[in-house]
Amino acid sequence: MDVIGLTGGIASGKTTVATMLRDLGATVIDADAAARAVVEPGTPGLNAVVEAFGPEILEGDRLDRWKLGAIVFEDPAARRRLEEITHPLIRAWMAERQREAEERGDVRVVLDIPLLYENGLDRGLKAVILVYAPAEIEMERLMARNSLSQEEAGRRLAAQMPIEEKKARADYVIDNSGTREQTLEQVGKVWKQITRGSS
Repeated sequence: MDVIGLTGGIASGKTTVATMLRDLGATVIDADAAARAVVEPGTPGLNAVVEAFGPEILEGDRLDRWKLGAIVFEDPAARRRLEEITHPLIRAWMAERQREAEERGDVRVVLDIPLLYENGLDRGLKAVILVYAPAEIEMERLMARNSLSQEEAGRRLAAQMPIEEKKARADYVIDNSGTREQTLEQVGKVWKQITRGSS
């Protein structure tokens, strides 16, 4: 089974590209879905997060991701504490989905991981696809999507490896700063190259 990494900057359009890859037959395992699953009500993950950050991060019995985000993007130590709790749980969840895919006989699995390079998860992959948009476009999209100020959006961008550094390391780059049709055309070409085994 070929395992391919998919990553990108915040608000670069990675979810859009993941959907396109699914439509082309890829099995996509999504780290964001894992991050939500491991802090569902009643999970050890949520209990540990509440213990670390207090019950005020809850809305009813569910995690209020906006409240928690406001805390961890203000304070690098808080972000590290959250990552220490959730990252092992997220990796275990994704590994289980990958094992299920292998048992089904899936030929190609795409691991959709925003912090792929930051967490050293690019080792051992057949290839890495980067969804790219220039930092200024990421900033605009993030402010619009999440209703953030420029300062808040800047802090979230600064928490990731610079997009140009990711671009230099990736095997394939999909520029998502244009139209959906242009992105779809690039995704088709990249997937054809990967499935042919060329790089």
